[in-house]
Amino acid sequence: MTAVTAGAGWRLRRLLAVLGELSRRGRAPVAELSARFGITPEELVADLELAACCGLPPYTPDQLMEVIVDEDEVVARLGPELARPRRFTAAEGFALAASARAILAVPGADADGALASALAKLETVLGGRGRIEVDLGEPRHLAGVRQALEEGAQLELQYLGIGRDAPTTRVVDPTALTLLQGEWYLDGFCHLAGGSRRFRVDRILGVRRTGQPACHGPGDEAERGAEAPFVPGADATVAELVVDRGGAWVAEAFPVLGTEDLADGRLLVRLAVANPDWFAGVLLQLGPHALEVRPPELAEAGAELARVTLKRYTE
Repeated sequence: MTAVTAGAGWRLRRLLAVLGELSRRGRAPVAELSARFGITPEELVADLELAACCGLPPYTPDQLMEVIVDEDEVVARLGPELARPRRFTAAEGFALAASARAILAVPGADADGALASALAKLETVLGGRGRIEVDLGEPRHLAGVRQALEEGAQLELQYLGIGRDAPTTRVVDPTALTLLQGEWYLDGFCHLAGGSRRFRVDRILGVRRTGQPACHGPGDEAERGAEAPFVPGADATVAELVVDRGGAWVAEAFPVLGTEDLADGRLLVRLAVANPDWFAGVLLQLGPHALEVRPPELAEAGAELARVTLKRYTE
């Protein structure tokens, strides 16, 4: 499950940053926390549900974090044991300092709060004040895209979309830059598609300014998909896949429009398909784990690719 693995580290850092804020305040509105950390209320609640399962050995209910979420507010009592000073070896201290640096790099983390203060004291003790740096990595072209957005400049992108064998050249008027689920996305009016599109910045292979100003503002499509990593174009077909447990990986490997748990461990997955050939390849990978496919023309595209592939092997 590639997508889950790639995002797990970021999600953990984000959760620790949220818990650091809650340990200082005790309680906070759900809307305020979700806005501060750039996530939806649903993502915030899902993260905090993980924290409610964490604590100290023997992990009995009285040793777990107490995190209560109602419709409007989060209340957290992390317990006195988690606040008790610990003794660390030098290696543990540097590992802790590096982890704290990573948490403070999360958008929304309090750069002047209790964690930053504790980190400064820890680095002083370790003798590494100002020397410990944590590079979380940024997409190669993020800085150039951000500058063009700020200056209202039009861009020509070399972009490798999901399911594409080669990059496409797109002239884009940037309208917004968003961090979602640990990935950076550029919203903009794409002149090739003739409408608003969302581009994952780490899939941009090249950036060049056209010398023209951006002539389009945010479109309705981008506004409707503000919280979604993937915003399909108007010409995309919505495919519905019913897969068994062996095919559930598809919901994590590709951007999806939604999922629904069905009986007997089956999963309904909705995907936006702009390239039927790409979707046929997905069906080929799923094999017998794809139990139902809608609409029929996309199911036939998968069957045709399977026939062509089999013929190549038997000729």
